[in-house]
Amino acid sequence: MVRVGAENRPVVRERAFSAATRRFPNAEFAIRKLMSHSEVFCDICEELAEAELALARVPETPAAVHEARRTEWQELVDRLVAELGTALREGQMRHPLAGPR
Repeated sequence: MVRVGAENRPVVRERAFSAATRRFPNAEFAIRKLMSHSEVFCDICEELAEAELALARVPETPAAVHEARRTEWQELVDRLVAELGTALREGQMRHPLAGPR
């Protein structure tokens, strides 16, 4: 994935946060906390935002590769959502009182 320059970092982080909270709307607090403490978690959120954008752009691809690209991007989105879910559960187990219930 292409990394955006530091000048766009806040925008990238906000898109990443939005992507994560769309998938886990009841975990906003935990997502913010993990994003502020874990670069790995931020990277997963950023990759999810990028993969969702690529998936949304699949209709713009040539018809011959349309289904293959849709499948590839959907599988990546699904894998990243699973990773986020695992990270959120692990974060809650380490800090059970850290977020809303």
